[in-house]
Amino acid sequence: MKFETFSPGHWQPRYQYKSFEPVPVNHDWTWEDPVVNTLLEQANRMLGELNAFSLIVPDIDLFIEMHVVKEAQTSSRIEGTQTGIDEALMSEDQIQPEKRNDWREVRNYIDAVNTAIAELQTLPLSNRLLKQTHALLMRGVRGEHKQPGEFRASQNWIGGSSLMDASFIPPHQDGVAELMSDLELFWHNEEIVVPHLIRVAISHYQFETIHPFLDGNGRIGRLLIPLYLVNHGLLAKPSLYLSDFFERNRASYYDALMRVRISNDLIHWVRFFLTGIAETAAKGRDVFRQILTLRTEMEQQIRQLGKRAPNALLMLNVLYRKPVVCAADIETALSVSTPTANALIRDFERLGILKEITGQRRGRSFVFDRYLRLFVS
Repeated sequence: MKFETFSPGHWQPRYQYKSFEPVPVNHDWTWEDPVVNTLLEQANRMLGELNAFSLIVPDIDLFIEMHVVKEAQTSSRIEGTQTGIDEALMSEDQIQPEKRNDWREVRNYIDAVNTAIAELQTLPLSNRLLKQTHALLMRGVRGEHKQPGEFRASQNWIGGSSLMDASFIPPHQDGVAELMSDLELFWHNEEIVVPHLIRVAISHYQFETIHPFLDGNGRIGRLLIPLYLVNHGLLAKPSLYLSDFFERNRASYYDALMRVRISNDLIHWVRFFLTGIAETAAKGRDVFRQILTLRTEMEQQIRQLGKRAPNALLMLNVLYRKPVVCAADIETALSVSTPTANALIRDFERLGILKEITGQRRGRSFVFDRYLRLFVS
């Protein structure tokens, strides 16, 4: 199938509405557009540079955890949650009661990402994996009664308050299983010659068009991208997430998806997607560079602490995973006494590594601000 002649599907009349029924995607894809080739080359190069950092940075998993937190917070924000990245790093009892529902959605996303990536060790990217991930995402939050972990058995819609005024109506529920089966075959079809970044671009479009779940499709669809890249070896670690790019270009993102459905313009979507891969990978590469510079500087400062330096270096590793902490976090993570934890915190305050953020005398929290700002810029 050529991009230039692609027809994405048809509008099927239903009772009082029309659903969009997409065509299968598990087949060869070609194109004549030279811009796609240039963007594909650039995206692959940037992705390779990002992946190189994930292979050479010592203790890379310390920093991957913050990438996951950032993705969870940003992807959930697209769906309307109001949890800040600093709040996502706090425990539930530190969150104001009126914000806890949003906080739980973000924490569920973190659990879902980490579990899905771990599952890839034994279970390839599949509908089974997406269903398991969806069940974790919906656990105990909005949408928990909307068939968590199962493809929908009823019609859904995007935008508007009902089917009557929806901006887009995905395919009828009776076709979801077959369409998702076709999409799964496309992920692993070795008999067709289609570059992986083209496959994942088409896959994200197709997933969002099918909208197979009653809720949570945006988050699962965005998570599909790093799962695909890790599963097929383009990334050794889950270090690339497009939610930030999609949010910063939200109108263009939704427009690009709809242009495929309405105007058959798959080329515009693929160009937009590859641009997002290249920009996001370059940004992730730069963050890793800044982390390495910051890490060297922090370790030099900590060596000034003499006999307390070994514990302080261990504490620094805790902060890379969780840059918002309280004394109890340090006690637990390092298995030290309360006085020792407080002394370490005072040392880090004096060195300018930590700063107190609550303004309280009790129950105080501290932030590794220079590190956290690398993920919010």
